[in-house]
Amino acid sequence: MKVKYLHTMVRVKDIEVSKNFYCNLLGLKEIRRNENEKGQFTLIFLAAPNQEEVAIELTYNWNSDEIYTGGRNFGHLAFEVDDIYTICDRIKDAGVPINRPPRDGRMAFIRSPDDISIELLQKGAPLQIKEPWKSMENHGYW
Repeated sequence: MKVKYLHTMVRVKDIEVSKNFYCNLLGLKEIRRNENEKGQFTLIFLAAPNQEEVAIELTYNWNSDEIYTGGRNFGHLAFEVDDIYTICDRIKDAGVPINRPPRDGRMAFIRSPDDISIELLQKGAPLQIKEPWKSMENHGYW
């Protein structure tokens, strides 16, 4: 029996806010979309460039103010990045808190607009440890 990873689904409250976060800040691209009139939901599949086989499915329920918690949530999404400091600077400059700064030059955690924990991991070896990241405290939870 073979298993192939397809995607991770996260429920979102606002498509445009979430797309801005995942696409403009993290660099993902929309690869397909499904508007389901009967079910009253939108599915938006996003992927990193050249990795369309590994997607995130953003699910937006049209007429629901419900926040999905409990058994409907999960641990975190993880992305490998070319430069942990550059992406953390860009995210911080956009007003998104860095919950766990990359003090070690290797790993950081942030949260999406829908409170999804996202781990950022430096590609290859950790970068040289430097300020201001070295001295930054954790912010909130991750």
